[in-house]
Amino acid sequence: MTKKEMGISSKCVHAGIDNYEFGPVVPPIYQTSTFKFESAEHGAKLFAGKEAGYIYTRMLNPTIEAMENAVAALEGGYKALGCGSGMAAINTALTALLSAGDHVVCSKAVYGPTSTLLNTVLNRFNIETTFVNASDIKQVQEAMKPNTKVVYIETPGNPTLEIADLEEVSKIAHKGGAKVVVDNTFMSPILQRPIELGVDVVVHSMTKFLNGHADVVAGIIIVKDDESYLSMRKVLNQLGGVIDPFNSFLVHRGLKTLALRMERHSESAMKVAEFLENHPKVDWVRFPGLKSHPQYEIGIKQHSAPGGMISFELKGGYEAGEKLMNSVELCALAVSLGGVETLIQHPASMTHASMGKEARESASITDGLVRLSVGIEDVDDIIKDIEDALKTV
Repeated sequence: MTKKEMGISSKCVHAGIDNYEFGPVVPPIYQTSTFKFESAEHGAKLFAGKEAGYIYTRMLNPTIEAMENAVAALEGGYKALGCGSGMAAINTALTALLSAGDHVVCSKAVYGPTSTLLNTVLNRFNIETTFVNASDIKQVQEAMKPNTKVVYIETPGNPTLEIADLEEVSKIAHKGGAKVVVDNTFMSPILQRPIELGVDVVVHSMTKFLNGHADVVAGIIIVKDDESYLSMRKVLNQLGGVIDPFNSFLVHRGLKTLALRMERHSESAMKVAEFLENHPKVDWVRFPGLKSHPQYEIGIKQHSAPGGMISFELKGGYEAGEKLMNSVELCALAVSLGGVETLIQHPASMTHASMGKEARESASITDGLVRLSVGIEDVDDIIKDIEDALKTV
């Protein structure tokens, strides 16, 4: 059996591991900034691209490459590019695909800094963005322009968990000559593989589920052909937002348990979401596994499980949410997501504060919205902690 034929759980354990000297079962950490050439001629061939090899860790490193190959295998992509953060991955991908005068269609429900990047940085280079509710395919279609070069989707959206139909979005984008970039952080390649649905480029904040242990800041870009890889690699090398060998080692370690963790996240989150939906102090709950989710049917088609992220609104708005977050004990009041621990946070004042109130309201990010990343603790303990905290609301 080849690694390509393996199931997803087997790939988590074995992908990216090649035949190193001495036969280690875990790829070694090549904690070096540079690599020695065999000769001047050898160095010249490497720089000219006539021979494969390593020159300088900003350009390529064996430990980083092993992790990249593992993530690419899980996503069903051609190759991947490790970055120093999720935002470094997003910035690199957009910079590689866009030029002055281009137009972007972007889902409203995205990570706050992504919106800020488009609105306050890339717009200074005459790159225009139209934000849409990507779960409404008509809005995506109507937002397309002759100069649209990228359709950028985060699905499920952050933090509203709206779900976009990636097959339909890809058809619209490709018909208009645009590339589709999808942030797959919330689902991971265990639960959703956008490239199989027609998407061109996938990005992740590996800080989240891929690493899974809240001890790494990292990002990655996955592409589906050599032309895209070489283009992205050139831009990444010049921008310099690369990941380091040690963090690559930690992410690769985290990948080994990714399938198991995503199964537990999904099972526990389903129980927590059902508890919240039936609680009298909760106004509404958004979770892909609930039939009450507006795009439940798309999620069933697109996801192999509902994931570990829940958004909900408390009756009483901001003040109620503040009391809840100040009353939890097991759930950690912290930003980020996707770790083994349960995290709770307030998007309007934290992760999405940089968007501004008007943009948040347009994206349905209300002042009382609470985002919950369900960890792998005993689910009864998670529910009991939230239940006790709700008594203070």
